[in-house]
Amino acid sequence: MKKIILLSFLFLLFISGCSYQETMLNTPTKKVEMFFSNYQTLNKSVMDDLDKVVDEEERFNTKQRESYRELMKKHYQSIQYDIKDEKINGDQAEVRVEVEVIDYSKILQDADNYLEDHRDEFLDKDGEYSETKYMNYRLEKLKEAKETVKYNMIFHLTKKDKIWQMDALTKEQEQKIHGMYIYS
Repeated sequence: MKKIILLSFLFLLFISGCSYQETMLNTPTKKVEMFFSNYQTLNKSVMDDLDKVVDEEERFNTKQRESYRELMKKHYQSIQYDIKDEKINGDQAEVRVEVEVIDYSKILQDADNYLEDHRDEFLDKDGEYSETKYMNYRLEKLKEAKETVKYNMIFHLTKKDKIWQMDALTKEQEQKIHGMYIYS
């Protein structure tokens, strides 16, 4: 009889512990933390999205695609974030985050400007502009990038069926996370 009581008590403790843990993970802040953790740990869904984007890039050849994929994996792992604030209003929430990423946008702008002034450096043996040469140049410049930029971002979340879910990111948010946001 004591064994049954003890097992029943342990089972109830386990169930309540699981429920408590689920509740602790179901906050707007925790959802945003998990979102960034997925990038830093190269979660399967993050990698699937990256593969889709890379495969759709028509300006890259196979070697360049792989180079870009590796570059972005390192970028994702280096993303730093600091949760600043959480505001909940019913089933809506905002989480304010300071995000620090490698500033690729400046590199890309500089590369485009360089192309305008030095187009002759990107000609093939027949004197024709070579997109491959230029993409190689851009990728090398991106690999050299060290400068970071910080953004204050607000992520919106909605509670559906008692579960907090992040709303879709805006194009601007995506660009900032990927270090590609062009700012003035």
